[in-house]
Amino acid sequence: MFEQAFKNIDDVLWKDAGCTSELDYIEQTSWLLFLKYLDAQEHSKAMEAQLEGKKFNPILDAPYRWEKWAAPKGKDGKLDHNNALTGDDMRDFVNQKLFPYLRGFKTKATGPNTIEYKIGEIFGEIQNRIQSGYNLREIIDHIDELRFQSQAEKHELSHLYEAKIKNMGNAGRNGGEYYTPRPLQRAIVKVLKPQIGETIYDGAAGSCGFLCESFVYLKQTNPQRTTAQDRFLQERTFYGKEKKSLAYVIAIMNMILHGIEAPNIIHTNTLAENLSDIQEKDRHHIVMANPPFGGKERKEVQQNFPIRTGETAFLFLQHFIKILKAGGRAGVVIKNTFLSNTDNASVSLRKKLLEECNLHTILDCPGGTFQGAGVKTVVLFFEKGAPTRKVWFYQLDPGRNMGKTNPLNDEDLAEFIELQRIFADSPKSWSIGAKEIDPVTSDLSVKNPNGGEEIAHRSPEEIMEEIAALDSESAEVLENIRALL
Repeated sequence: MFEQAFKNIDDVLWKDAGCTSELDYIEQTSWLLFLKYLDAQEHSKAMEAQLEGKKFNPILDAPYRWEKWAAPKGKDGKLDHNNALTGDDMRDFVNQKLFPYLRGFKTKATGPNTIEYKIGEIFGEIQNRIQSGYNLREIIDHIDELRFQSQAEKHELSHLYEAKIKNMGNAGRNGGEYYTPRPLQRAIVKVLKPQIGETIYDGAAGSCGFLCESFVYLKQTNPQRTTAQDRFLQERTFYGKEKKSLAYVIAIMNMILHGIEAPNIIHTNTLAENLSDIQEKDRHHIVMANPPFGGKERKEVQQNFPIRTGETAFLFLQHFIKILKAGGRAGVVIKNTFLSNTDNASVSLRKKLLEECNLHTILDCPGGTFQGAGVKTVVLFFEKGAPTRKVWFYQLDPGRNMGKTNPLNDEDLAEFIELQRIFADSPKSWSIGAKEIDPVTSDLSVKNPNGGEEIAHRSPEEIMEEIAALDSESAEVLENIRALL
């Protein structure tokens, strides 16, 4: 039922002139899903209050509740067509009344972790792109079919939503930066082994995949939880920051659908925070992140960091080291060029990482791991508080070319997870001691001594043909120069 509803929603969005890609589809689905979820949550709390004989104060005023403007029902429980907005009336109400009202919640909220603040933040940053009020009416009717009551319903909705996020990652524009392959995230979670009572942080949250996978892992590894442990998981375990508006909305909705009711996700530029302002109370036990590569931060942002560079990922890595507690653990995705670049920032950052942290594992990912990214990546696993003594490398090789139709899967990473527990040597894995690392460059290039990697030599005929072609090009260039003299 839910899968068909999602398909129907996409079909209507495809027809609307204001929505042109998967990015628009998920953005528009997200704000409507959020309001539907909020309505379901309000009804649950109202029933609880009634059973306890307490008064319940709804968050939204009556005209802006889902049951009033979106899906008014008659006595038979079906849509009351006489009172249901549609066409221009629906579009104008949403754009001119609903969104301005919801944006105002940010100033009324008591803090950034309240649901009121998140309402104001979400609707302050996005806009309704559905131009036809008739299309909006049709989409709302499909959204209204969805139910959030049981865990099974939430589980199915979360899977469908994840599929939409994955499609967004393949949609071009900048969708891919919000999507890290879930098998890779699950592998990182399994290596770091979070425990209930620890805090988990992602300062480049994207769609909050790392936090959602950690929540699933903690529930699976702790089936007999106490009420206090469940409350800790809900309220004081998962923390994230996200700069971009669309990603922030998706992150909130993704965590809600996974079962975290009031996510501690803040809409902010993580890198704008001065490292020297981070105190012990701000630090976390675990960091998992895939910071954006290749971005360029402004000079004033670079001033916040001891190692100044325009490379966004390098600034994030400094932030992650600083925000870890002593003994804290991290798994961070970064471009593989970080391991060998010779510029001052890269060398300084590698030295900082090796001296202040135990960089115990480097997972070398093949091309195609991140669809459409065009760069090779590695995952750095480290613990803060003691210098590196030995680094264990694993060269991931699924034995096939990966792409949109043949993506990374959990089985591809099974051997890595198994061997990493004991840092075992194999044809794909090896270790180097800290003394073997060049003290001047701190070069950490991935050079597998066990793989017996073959070099494909070209035939003499191919080499001669290339020389002849180059000679011909050189002669043509010289002729052109002579003609100019």
